[in-house]
Amino acid sequence: MRSEGERPRLSDYLSCQLSKDYSALSKLFSEVKGITIERFAIIHRIEYVKELLCYSQLSTSEIAYRLGYSSPAYLSSQFKQVTGMTPKEFRELGHHERISLDAL
Repeated sequence: MRSEGERPRLSDYLSCQLSKDYSALSKLFSEVKGITIERFAIIHRIEYVKELLCYSQLSTSEIAYRLGYSSPAYLSSQFKQVTGMTPKEFRELGHHERISLDAL
């Protein structure tokens, strides 16, 4: 769940936790994974949203709050950008294609 206050920026969090310059981390990550750290984080987050949509009765608003999105609309927009459908369309689809979080 979201804690009190602002969510730290990914770049600041990683730099602090790994005691490395973010630009060096970002470059290495992109070389190894073929995508940026930011894109990876978005995809990972959307896969978790899919999991919550599949296996919980939480609303999009509740999911947005739990995952620290600024609004349900922003979650829906990012979800559609990644999956090509809205969270509601995904939930109603019934056949839920997901990527295991471990596989990312």
